[in-house]
Amino acid sequence: MTTVDVLTFNLDNPGLHRAARQLGYLAARPEPVFVLTETAASAGCDLIAGRFREAGYHVVFPRPERGERGVMVVSRLAVYPRIATTPFLPHRCAWVTIDTGEGSLDIIGLSVPSRDATDRKTARKKAYLQGVTEALPYGDDRGLRLVVGNYNLVEPGHWPKREFFKFEYDFYRWLGKVGYIDAFRGLHPGAHEYSWVGWAGDGYRLDHAHVSAALAPELRGCSYIHEVRVGEDRLTDHSALAVSLAVQPSAPLSVTSPELVSDLATPARSDDR
Repeated sequence: MTTVDVLTFNLDNPGLHRAARQLGYLAARPEPVFVLTETAASAGCDLIAGRFREAGYHVVFPRPERGERGVMVVSRLAVYPRIATTPFLPHRCAWVTIDTGEGSLDIIGLSVPSRDATDRKTARKKAYLQGVTEALPYGDDRGLRLVVGNYNLVEPGHWPKREFFKFEYDFYRWLGKVGYIDAFRGLHPGAHEYSWVGWAGDGYRLDHAHVSAALAPELRGCSYIHEVRVGEDRLTDHSALAVSLAVQPSAPLSVTSPELVSDLATPARSDDR
């Protein structure tokens, strides 16, 4: 293994049937590290975490409170969780370190809250993003750092133009100001890709990956995987995002394939969540 490849995948808090199908998909993926967003304290997310853990993977899952959403890291490389993460809604951030030949690599998985037009949800999202800016080291130091997940916001130059609040655009701008590089935009400056599409066909690039300045020279790939969103099985409502980093992992784990429960691997009902 000569690269560390990371896949961020929005679980969308699955029911047991869809979780079993997601588990099968993830188990067949080549990336050794998964950042799974929109987790919950639910049977579906517990199935995914439990099966990977039983198979020998390292699983970091800050369990959200009832009715909340969070993020999970699943890895077949040894990971070391960081206890202190974001000050507000800490279960929406999973921060782990991986040993590599080039030094310690931090992977910070984010699952930013969505919002509607209400003051309460707007204030909640704003407070969370503010907390991330307080917790994240600047990206222009010597640290190898990948920030990745569902940001639930778009870049200021998004095409077509989407209306987001100033604080949401400011968070994206802040990342660039302190030295982080949008991995997809850095490799594909003119591309228009969307990781979530509304019922009217309006596309948004809501899922992102940012690398620190020291890690940017090792960036080898960053691409969206739409099959999970638009394929016949439709595993989730977001496209996945894969990032490839030319750093040598030091501690691969000995893992087996997560076992699927046969009665859960049957085709899903139309109302299965």
